[in-house]
Amino acid sequence: MPIKRASWPGGRLVQLEHDSLVLAGNALGDPQRRKLPVWLPPQYDQPGQEQQRYPVLYDLAGFTGSGLGHVNWKNFGENVIERAARLIQEGKMAPMILVFPDCFTALGGNQYINSSALGDYADYLTQELVPFVDAQFRTLASRDHRGCFGHSSGGYGAMVHVMRHPETWGAAANHSGDAYFDFVYRNAWADTLNTLARHAEPQRRAGPIDIAALELGCDQGLDDGRVKRFLEAFWMSNKAKNVDTLMNVAMAASYDPDPAAPNGFRLPFNLETGELLPQRWQQWLRHDPINMVADHLDALRSLKGLYIDCGWADQYQIHFGCRILSKRLAAHGIPHVYEEFNDNHSGVDYRLDHSLPFLSQALAG
Repeated sequence: MPIKRASWPGGRLVQLEHDSLVLAGNALGDPQRRKLPVWLPPQYDQPGQEQQRYPVLYDLAGFTGSGLGHVNWKNFGENVIERAARLIQEGKMAPMILVFPDCFTALGGNQYINSSALGDYADYLTQELVPFVDAQFRTLASRDHRGCFGHSSGGYGAMVHVMRHPETWGAAANHSGDAYFDFVYRNAWADTLNTLARHAEPQRRAGPIDIAALELGCDQGLDDGRVKRFLEAFWMSNKAKNVDTLMNVAMAASYDPDPAAPNGFRLPFNLETGELLPQRWQQWLRHDPINMVADHLDALRSLKGLYIDCGWADQYQIHFGCRILSKRLAAHGIPHVYEEFNDNHSGVDYRLDHSLPFLSQALAG
């Protein structure tokens, strides 16, 4: 039987534009003026509701994504606003305003944290977009009625934001968010190093090799030119097969920025020998959610709701990190919901049927 596309009272999608001072002059030259879709629930425009105010949820897109993509038509399914409208009509969640930030970058995205190599996207969200939206719409303008959610990098962003910015967010849903970096990222760097090696100069020739000469600077996490050439080639061709390499480069720009280094960031591995650079890797681990819990207990205890989930066959091995994260939260007595599903890292929007009602209940009171 074919899938029947549902039709719900749709609410109203408002397309705003925001000129960011925070993103002005960012190192990648990405635009500071961004479109900002905001969805108002059907009740927002109903007669007699002119004074009613609503909780707000911010949708943080995953790597290579943008909030703009989450409001587009979706084949054989619902986009985020169609799903929210249905859940509201079914009485499973209260009317809420949904905001869809555009945080895309030339490196495919960011981790919603401040980075001199990418831009200060944590400040962009908390210092600019939140007050901008609160000024434009009838929001319940307090952290107790404001939450964020996302998948993958967006789930990571939601998790990190409620720890580092509890004054802004009262609840979060983390769908398969990056965690346990030793599993998620570290093992993926071998393929990344091989891809980057194709952009090394001079090209390698058969015969004797002077490793000490070739690794000059690489033992400090510095690019010898191959990362720069890889990025230039990617931007010219935009070949999807190299997205995993782009992702690891973007993570380095997120977790270990250094304005004095080539490209504005350092790398966690020696490009020539593949050796892990402990000092550089430690910079990454500071941003790993499983290592952040103990330092942000007051923020976590202040939350009105925290939802985490993952598929137990996640191809990036994120389910292990989510389990550790839940374990450490529980060890400190942090209330949260942790669920697993029989799926992997892709096609998991159906889980919003679990998280959106959860967030609604947490933030509506």
